[in-house]
Amino acid sequence: MKKRTFSITQIFLACFFLITVVLPMLAMLANLRSADIGKIVTDKYFGIAALNSLKVSATATLISITLAFLLAWCMTRTRVKGKGIFGAIIVLPMLIPSMSHGMGLVILFGKNGQITNLLGLTHSIYGFWGIVIGSIMYSLPVAYLMIADILRYEDSTPYEAASVLGIPKINQFFSITLPYIRKPMISVLFATFTLIITDYGVPVMVGGKYNTLPLMMYNEVIGRLNFSQGSVIGIVLLIPALIAFLFDLFSKDTRSSNFVPKPFALKKSLIRDIFSYLLLIVTSISFLYPIITFAGLTFNKKYPSDLSFSMDNIMNTLNKGAGNFLVNSIIIALAVSMIGVAVAFICAYLTARTKGWPARVLHLMSILSLAIPGLVLGLSYVLFFKGSFIYGTLTILILVNTVHFFASPYLMIYNSLGKLNMNLEDVGLTLGIKRFHVICDVIIPQSRVTLIEMFTYFFVNSMITISAVSFLSTAMTKPLSLMITQFQQQMLLEASAFVSVLILAVNLLMKAIAYLVRYFIHRKENNYHVNKKTV
Repeated sequence: MKKRTFSITQIFLACFFLITVVLPMLAMLANLRSADIGKIVTDKYFGIAALNSLKVSATATLISITLAFLLAWCMTRTRVKGKGIFGAIIVLPMLIPSMSHGMGLVILFGKNGQITNLLGLTHSIYGFWGIVIGSIMYSLPVAYLMIADILRYEDSTPYEAASVLGIPKINQFFSITLPYIRKPMISVLFATFTLIITDYGVPVMVGGKYNTLPLMMYNEVIGRLNFSQGSVIGIVLLIPALIAFLFDLFSKDTRSSNFVPKPFALKKSLIRDIFSYLLLIVTSISFLYPIITFAGLTFNKKYPSDLSFSMDNIMNTLNKGAGNFLVNSIIIALAVSMIGVAVAFICAYLTARTKGWPARVLHLMSILSLAIPGLVLGLSYVLFFKGSFIYGTLTILILVNTVHFFASPYLMIYNSLGKLNMNLEDVGLTLGIKRFHVICDVIIPQSRVTLIEMFTYFFVNSMITISAVSFLSTAMTKPLSLMITQFQQQMLLEASAFVSVLILAVNLLMKAIAYLVRYFIHRKENNYHVNKKTV
């Protein structure tokens, strides 16, 4: 692959991000000209919604990160058995839309909720604490995965040296652990906070009269078609995400990556393992019970007045087009996954394996979508692409989802390619092997597990997303996840439950396929090494 080909590819990708990210955001900024920003910002309802969003997000973020850290520590620093099962349950809430978590809480703790009636509770789930609990369920799996990844690659050598020197555990935590996790944990904090403050699925279900900015933005754009006020709220929602983006961009991680970290030798500790089992079991029940209870509504005739078994909700949902919308969702998810993986790999190769300012600019544009919440991106696409040939088609939904979820898979493969020997291409050229063949025969096989993870990430998130596609879908292109919003507005919880079950089933199937593919890859590699030793 010659330098000229590199330059053309970089220019092409830069134009892609210019059209799909930069120009839509500029269109939303231009839309502010028709808005009375001073009046909107000083409006008491806007102020209340902004304050509510901050309080809810701050509270849920602190609780979520604390629990996620404890769970990640239990999974990486203890000898508990069944870690695979516990890990699967912890990430299970990621496979359904956030609105489904809110509905699960309503079934359990609403005015006629199962636990409310069982315990005779007088307090309502609706309001501040309802949003906090739902947001924790929605964000904790993401925070857990990020923190577990941090702890998994921590080196045990400094701890062994500290133990030999007789340094107490508490001092080791403040002197070794905190400096190691400080920078990545701040990134986790910003990512979790942004995820919560930009979500409207949980507030719409359990918020009651407790209004938040995403809910206010959704109502302004969808309910009143007030795009100017929606743009103002969108800019405000950009602030925390933009802070997180700038922090990650300019903050340097000083940890060395030039060594292979030594894994921790997990010693026996009865108290530690009992605590870990209790925390993992309680968390698993807290995650599973609302999902199972909510899914069970599918077979209730009418909740809560008639709990008799019935298939009517399934038939009614299918009659309203659920089958067609499921096909739309799968088409969108597969297209996003294939296009996203291909573009992310090419971008990461050009940025991780080449030098110069074009690579740095392309890297910056590739991670730019980290700073744009889904609701804001969806609104910017309405303002920029309205009237174009792709507006109102599946193409624009594929495009917005690809951009919305692009940054994280890109960073996955970017980090993986950065760990491969940087001299591979030079050695190949010396031997007369073209760069293209080095990529196909060496780099892609070395990165295939990461590529599989990227594919499932794009697929799962495209199946569950509601935010970015809310403003862009039509009656013909609507993805299945938007039926949850439709049924929620019609108070058809049973139908919403069935839609959530369908989404969960498809995502579990994709996860199972990905697991089998990884299993056969590892098995093939192990057989190769065994045969090599035999020879």
